[in-house]
Amino acid sequence: MVSSFHTFQDDALGTSDAVELSQRLRRRELSLSEVTQAAINRTKKADEILRTCANTDFAKALDRSHHETLIDTPFSGVPTFIKDNLIAKGFKTGFGSAAVTPKLETKNDPYVSQFRALGFNVLGKSVLPEFGFNATTEPAHDRPTLNPWNLAFSNGASSGGAAALVASGAVPIAHANDGGGSIRIPAACCGLVGLKPSRGRHVKPTAARVLPIDILSDGVVTRSVRDTAYFFHCAEGVYQNKKLRPIAHLLTAGKRRLRVGLVLESASGDPTHPEVAQATERCASVLSELGHHVEPTRFALDESFVHDFPLYWAMLAFLTAKTGRFTCGEHFDASKMDNLSKGLIKHYRANMLQTPRALFRLKQNAHRYLSAFKRYDVLLSPVLSQPPRPIGELSPDVSFDLLFSRLSAYVGFTPPANVAGSPAISLPGGLSSDHTPIGLQLSANIGREDTLLELAYALEEAMPWKSLYEI
Repeated sequence: MVSSFHTFQDDALGTSDAVELSQRLRRRELSLSEVTQAAINRTKKADEILRTCANTDFAKALDRSHHETLIDTPFSGVPTFIKDNLIAKGFKTGFGSAAVTPKLETKNDPYVSQFRALGFNVLGKSVLPEFGFNATTEPAHDRPTLNPWNLAFSNGASSGGAAALVASGAVPIAHANDGGGSIRIPAACCGLVGLKPSRGRHVKPTAARVLPIDILSDGVVTRSVRDTAYFFHCAEGVYQNKKLRPIAHLLTAGKRRLRVGLVLESASGDPTHPEVAQATERCASVLSELGHHVEPTRFALDESFVHDFPLYWAMLAFLTAKTGRFTCGEHFDASKMDNLSKGLIKHYRANMLQTPRALFRLKQNAHRYLSAFKRYDVLLSPVLSQPPRPIGELSPDVSFDLLFSRLSAYVGFTPPANVAGSPAISLPGGLSSDHTPIGLQLSANIGREDTLLELAYALEEAMPWKSLYEI
């Protein structure tokens, strides 16, 4: 029998998404304090069962709700969490690693300032795997984060705590970020909406400013398309990149008939699980019925991508170990990094002389990937090659060679958009035979989040997905 878990109940949060909750707060149908208290109560239950929170400050969140009035910001009073790899004033930062001694922060990362300017009431920091390197939230030094749809399975990563909080109903929306799929993967595993935006769409976090190829993007995980659409529209009220097409306040499906390329083979070339392929093909059929032109295609990538992106991933682990005392605090201890990080570091040391050529080829592959959008408006693919994996299968305690092989076979559809800097969104596509969600990915050209959101609205209406409280 499947064991699932959620916190939905008849309280101030109910089953509202973030937009509805903010509207009810503005209409004074709910008070800030009762909404905050309901979120605190739910979060405590979620953390006990699922392991979702890195650290919290419920007392300050509740105090804010008692003493602050609703201000003219889009998400004023809506409870949320920030992922524990960004610095947020008033909270400790641990980066999901035993190598870090968390310290209380006195300032915000530049992106966190943009996020908080939207009026959220931040309850705490959500958990992640060590430095976001893994595709499951199973830190070696702590208990794993469980998938609320089936507690025997992983809920993805690296924004795993955020996804578990939103899917289980603790909060309606939570911050997430993505360096190779870390918004889209947990969204896929938890039946949520997760949009990785175009490079530079938001204020760049500190870490992204020093990368030779900026693969990092920040956003949110939500239960509805309109929450994601509204968040991205409102975030541009704080900062707008003039080089990118603005994201309008989108409320409905678009009317354009689109050219859609159906991709069923990942960049790694590993086989796609039959249930995942069937869910993606079912979505392709729905799009055809809606009047869009769908045809099979493949990622326009050179075979070097399958070697170069893992080397870049390994380089990040190597740099983290070398610079940790400066970026994570003077008490950083690289010897306490987990086996995945240590294996990546060893892999990079053995291949570091290939770095210049790998960077050159990755940039070439970015252009190849984007060339597909001369022919197609959107690419439809799975998010992951397989349904969510059982707890333990992707644990950092697994031998590095085996884990590296498993991750390569699992995560092959998401990294190209990170290297190219283009947007991609994960949408729920049904349930596997293990009662775990399967995610569908829509990808578009740089700056065309509007196309993805309009199509997401259409799919939400044509093949509506359910939240846990409806199962």
